[in-house]
Amino acid sequence: MLDRILTGLFLLVILGAGGFYLLTIPQRLNAATLAEVPAGDAMKGERLFWAGGCASCHAPAKAEDDDLLKLGGGAPLETDFGTFHAPNISPHPVDGIGGWSFADFANAMQRGVDPAGRHLYPAFPYTSYVNMQLTDMVDLWAFLQGLPEVEGKAPSNELTFPFNLRRGVGLWKLAFLVDGKPAVDLPADAPEAAHDGQYLVEGPGHCGQCHTPRSFGGAGGLELTQWLAGAPNPEGEGRVPNITPSPSGIGGWSASDIAYYLESGFTPDFDSVGGAMVAVQENMARLPAEDREAIAAYLKAIPAIDRDAGTVEASPSD
Repeated sequence: MLDRILTGLFLLVILGAGGFYLLTIPQRLNAATLAEVPAGDAMKGERLFWAGGCASCHAPAKAEDDDLLKLGGGAPLETDFGTFHAPNISPHPVDGIGGWSFADFANAMQRGVDPAGRHLYPAFPYTSYVNMQLTDMVDLWAFLQGLPEVEGKAPSNELTFPFNLRRGVGLWKLAFLVDGKPAVDLPADAPEAAHDGQYLVEGPGHCGQCHTPRSFGGAGGLELTQWLAGAPNPEGEGRVPNITPSPSGIGGWSASDIAYYLESGFTPDFDSVGGAMVAVQENMARLPAEDREAIAAYLKAIPAIDRDAGTVEASPSD
């Protein structure tokens, strides 16, 4: 009898391990589709570089001017799960991504899979980049290839158990990596600019990654019912603010106020941007004015959520 129980347990372990292996196999983009993407335009890619804030994570801490284009890895990101180190994404052929193909790059950006077939941690916001068009992706790729080569690899991530088990990220992706699903439905009367802003905010801008709370104590996916309503600071103290058009968010701001803030760093009350948002605002200031206006139109059109009560309110008009 005991032999049968042990044999049964052994078989369950084998089946469980096999199921885990199959469920967590990294999934890549369709190779034929990637092969059909035309060559990228580096000038267009620069816009996406700033919209995506690539320098904020991958350039040296406190970098300015030309140093923002030296993407050898930035300051460590300290979280409750451990410390993440942004890798070298300069075109260095050994230490960076100079040896990658466009397919390698697209799979990292939209599937969270590196060229070696390993899962990337979602501290890298591929759950937002999955919403980008491949034509924009190849433009960004063309821009990155023209940047300075930087020697040296970034340190390895320092994560606690069980978050250091990279294969387990495959289960996380099954639950939370979704293709092309808008975070919110814009109202029928939303201006066309709001739809352009939606692409920038929900895709390359990945604003929801900081401004939206996550399920499962911060370890899960974004809680879309609380989209942009504010969240705990992933680096510890304080809270990332509510940027929905509610009284507890930026409901008192006009679309012009928002666009001007993104350009200048000054709020309607003549306060100035601070904290981690400084780098974000400086990136947004490099975008064309119509992009900042589109983002502002989107932020005025999304559901207004009271951060404390979690209730949806009517958006105030401009």
